[in-house]
Amino acid sequence: MKTRSFAVIGLGTFGSTVASELARFGNPVLGIDIDGQYVTRLSETLTEAVIADGKDEAALKEAGVGDYDVAVVAIGEDLEANVLCTMNVKMLGVETIWVKALNRTHHRILTKLGADRVILPEQEIGQHIAQMLHNPLVRDYVSLGNGYHVVDFKVPAELDGKMVGRAAIFEKYNVRALGAMRGNEFLSCEDGDLMLKEEDKLLLLGKRADLRHFGDDLRDGN
Repeated sequence: MKTRSFAVIGLGTFGSTVASELARFGNPVLGIDIDGQYVTRLSETLTEAVIADGKDEAALKEAGVGDYDVAVVAIGEDLEANVLCTMNVKMLGVETIWVKALNRTHHRILTKLGADRVILPEQEIGQHIAQMLHNPLVRDYVSLGNGYHVVDFKVPAELDGKMVGRAAIFEKYNVRALGAMRGNEFLSCEDGDLMLKEEDKLLLLGKRADLRHFGDDLRDGN
């Protein structure tokens, strides 16, 4: 897979975490912040770290932001700086732009400006946590859009010894089993003949409501 390069502008908690993780994955990462302390903190972690003002298009150009494949605008509470920085990286011709938003109104503004992905971190993490708190059997999940999700589901005692293709609860809620992890081994559910074991990690595909009812049914022992 071709390595992509990233420019992360704003190195607070959110931005520094994104930049550090991208660097840990082996990607070239440029970090930019107006505060020298944040830049110094990441100078040995990132490919390059520069003190610059995201509101200044010339400064971003001089830092080479336009040469990067992806820009992540992670400027926090300063809405004006966030919007101007988004406009600047767009003007510099960055192919893909992800931006952290402060609220839904800000989200709409950034979308109009052409951001490819607008992130509301607190809201997205809150929804993620609520989903797992609501159903202890859910370990993690990914939204696929159009109401569909893939859920990492811990197999409960009620499904121990059941064959995926013969467990009526899957058809009852229109939920499809994609596969299961048993220890470090991935087991396919394609033929429906997989015998489940308690504590397997089952990957389920379905709509949010169906997945929720599926989990509630098992949790209640029905």
